[in-house]
Order: sequence, then C-alpha cells, then structure tokens
Amino acid sequence: MLIEVLKSKIHRVTVTGANLNYIGSIAIDEDLMDAADIIENEKVQVLNLNNGERLETYVIKGTRGSGDICLNGAAARKVLPGDILLIMSYATMDFNEAKTFTPAVIFPDTKTNKLI
Repeated sequence: MLIEVLKSKIHRVTVTGANLNYIGSIAIDEDLMDAADIIENEKVQVLNLNNGERLETYVIKGTRGSGDICLNGAAARKVLPGDILLIMSYATMDFNEAKTFTPAVIFPDTKTNKLI
C-alpha cells in the first residue's frame, strides 16, 4: 500500500511579494528550498495563516539569500505582502517506509525569512 506523507515544510515565512501578472507559481529563496529539500517545479501546498486561504501551486527559484517569498498569477489574489505562510510538499511512499521517514521541516526567522 502507498500513502502520502509530509516530505518538506517551511514553517512560518512572510510574503514579500504578490505578482498577479505572472504565469503562476510561488518563488521561494533558494536557500530555503535547499534547507527544506524542495526543488524547482515541485508541487506545494500553501497555507495562509492571516486569512485561512489554502492553495496548491508549483515552486520556482527565488533569489538565493534574498528571503523572497512571492506568490504569482492567480495565487497572488490569496495573499498580501506581510502575510505569514506555511509551505508544504508531500511524497507518496510505501506504508512501511513512511513509518520511518523523517520530513525536512525548517523554521526561518519570520521577519527576514532567513535561516536561523
């Protein structure tokens, strides 16, 4: 049996931008992507703690070391700069493998979005 489990989580980052006139996606600082084991084009779930919105999109690389978290396209309507987000990705794996799997969970500084 295969099940879906949490693979990666960026816990509490601040939205730095929202660009409606872009094709779509979420731009994430590459340092955060690396630390959370998230790759470009990976599907993520985004939860907005300020307004309760939940959405799915894909990741594009933001400028390394910038702290950028920018929602693009239609997703830009679901956030405002300054909102606090949780960003998560999931993996499908064998039930027994899932029992011992440890997700990558990071806790950046919410004011700067930099790794602590």
